[in-house]
Amino acid sequence: MTDPLSEVISILRPHAPVSKLVHAASPFRVRRDDLDDVFYCLMLAGKACLEVDGREPLYLSRGDFTLIPALQSFSFSSIEPRPLKTVSNQPVLGEDGIYRLGSALVHSDVQVLVGHCSFVSPDTELLVSLMPDMVLVHGEERLGTLASLLRDEIRADRPARDAVAEHLLQVLLIEAFRSTTTPSSSSGLLRGLADPRIGQTIRAIHTSPNQDWTIPELASTAQLSRSAFFTRFNRVVGVTPIGYLLNWRMTIAKHLLRDGQHGIAEISEKIGYGSASAFSTAFTRHVGTPPSNFSKGSE
Repeated sequence: MTDPLSEVISILRPHAPVSKLVHAASPFRVRRDDLDDVFYCLMLAGKACLEVDGREPLYLSRGDFTLIPALQSFSFSSIEPRPLKTVSNQPVLGEDGIYRLGSALVHSDVQVLVGHCSFVSPDTELLVSLMPDMVLVHGEERLGTLASLLRDEIRADRPARDAVAEHLLQVLLIEAFRSTTTPSSSSGLLRGLADPRIGQTIRAIHTSPNQDWTIPELASTAQLSRSAFFTRFNRVVGVTPIGYLLNWRMTIAKHLLRDGQHGIAEISEKIGYGSASAFSTAFTRHVGTPPSNFSKGSE
């Protein structure tokens, strides 16, 4: 069967990664209000506090990896001693390529690898809504290795650097999502895949988006009655089964239209519409513009 998580990450197209090594001397506090990106950080030494606006503070220690798919305003600070709220340090880039926070006269007790990137997909808002709002992983060495490889690739001036960095970033995101030990409390794709019944349905949809799925057929993939399946899918994933199917079909359609290698008739067949006109009608209703116009606008 198709792997839905890999498909979603691939279609999101993570791009233009920024990765930097930061050494900080306590007390310190850095504030960012200008991000609208995927954010991740790996604690290499010491302890620190990550405060994302609207959420409880997250206390991180060596080996912790956290990833937030849609980060905006946040602060990152020492724990002991705690800095004043009025303190706002600016990272200073050294000749060795390391950014430093806090006093240059004090030994750095915190080391962290920080990175962020953006998604290129026109369906970013929809696809990110299927992701957990935060992932926290403790002591997963593979994540540290991938994050370090990504940083090295970004800093290097080698052939195909951008392509390699993009693939490493995709693997890093996939590894982060599947390494989380506790399923997200919020509904979404990851929680759906973790559900032994609903996960089967999601995989079936991704494997055969062109099938003429009905609620009874989808319920049978989960081995549930129609009513139990409908309620459980909606609760776990956050949308109705047919809503998820339609969203995924239109996501594929946008991806293929942007690629420019497939005609409208071929795309309509690939995602389960009996005719190009039926697909065009559904696409226009869902997206707000005909597929022919969307294709031109993506060039």
